[in-house]
Amino acid sequence: MWVLDRGMVSEPNLKLLRDGGAQYIVGTPKALLRQFEQHLTEQGWEQAREDIDVKLVPGPEGNETFLLARSADRQKKERAMHDRFTERMELGLSRLAAAAASGRLKDLGLAHERLGRLRERYWRAAGAFEVLVRPLDPPRGKQRLEVAWKRHDAWRAWADLSEGCYLLRSNLVGVDAPTLWRRYMQLTEAEWAFRITKDELVIRPIWHQKEDRVLAHILVCFLAYVLWKTLAGWMHRAGLGDAPRTVLAEFAKIKSGDVVLPTRSPREGAERLVRLRCVTEPDDGQRVLLDRLGLTLPRRLRRMHHDQM
Repeated sequence: MWVLDRGMVSEPNLKLLRDGGAQYIVGTPKALLRQFEQHLTEQGWEQAREDIDVKLVPGPEGNETFLLARSADRQKKERAMHDRFTERMELGLSRLAAAAASGRLKDLGLAHERLGRLRERYWRAAGAFEVLVRPLDPPRGKQRLEVAWKRHDAWRAWADLSEGCYLLRSNLVGVDAPTLWRRYMQLTEAEWAFRITKDELVIRPIWHQKEDRVLAHILVCFLAYVLWKTLAGWMHRAGLGDAPRTVLAEFAKIKSGDVVLPTRSPREGAERLVRLRCVTEPDDGQRVLLDRLGLTLPRRLRRMHHDQM
C-alpha cells in the first residue's frame, strides 16, 4: 500500500499504481475540495480522533473513494491565518488608495503592478476582495486614479466552511473512514523517522554525496521507524494509546546525575574517585506510565572507579 502526500501525486502516477495492482492512499490539492462542497454541509461524519471528524464520499468514476477530514486544531490555525492575511491585504489596499488620492500614484499600469504584488504577498486573502482601479476623467485636483474595493461574501462563506478540512483519495475498498484516515497518518510517522537523523543525531542528509552514505542514512531512518512503531504497539497493548512522542517527552524529564566522592585507600594511601551515577525519582505521572509499561527504573546506572590524575 502506497501512502503519498499531495506533492508527489499526479494522475499519471496514480494510473501507474492502478495498472500495477497497487493500493494507495494519497493527499489531494486544496482546490479539489471545492468539488465536495455539498458533502461538507451534510451529516454522516465519524470521529477518527478526539479532534478529527471524517467521512467517506464515493468517487465520480466509481473506482476510487474520497475521504473528507475535518480537524478542529487545523481550523483554528487556518482561520487565524486567513484573518491575518485579510487584515494585511486591506491595510495594503488602504495605502494604495491613499497614494492614489494624494496624487503620488498617477500611472494606471504602476497601480495594477502594486496591486499584483499585494495579491502575491497576501495570496491567502487575494480572493477576499474585489478591487477596482480606474482613471478619473476629469481628475480631482492632483488625483488621477481611484482605488475602491469591497469584500467577497462568497469567499468568506467558503472559507468558513472549508477551514480545517482536507481531502484524501484511495482505491482501497471495504475500509471504514476512521481506519483509512489512520492509515494515511502513518505518513507523518515515516516522515518523522527521516527527520530523526537531523534532530536527535544531528546528521543532515544533504551532505551525503556517496551511495553507501545514502544507504546508511536510509538504514538509520528505517531502524528509527521500526523502534517507533514497536513502542507504539507496546503502548497500545498497555492501554496508553499509540502516540510515542508524548511518552518519550515525559520520560525525557527523568534525569541522571553523577555523585563524585574522593576516597583514600587505607593500605596504599592513594586517593581514588568514586563516581555514582544516580537516577532522579520519577513523579506520579511518570510512575503510572512506567507501571503500565512494566518498567522499573534503576536507582543507579553503574559505578565507575577512577584514579585521581
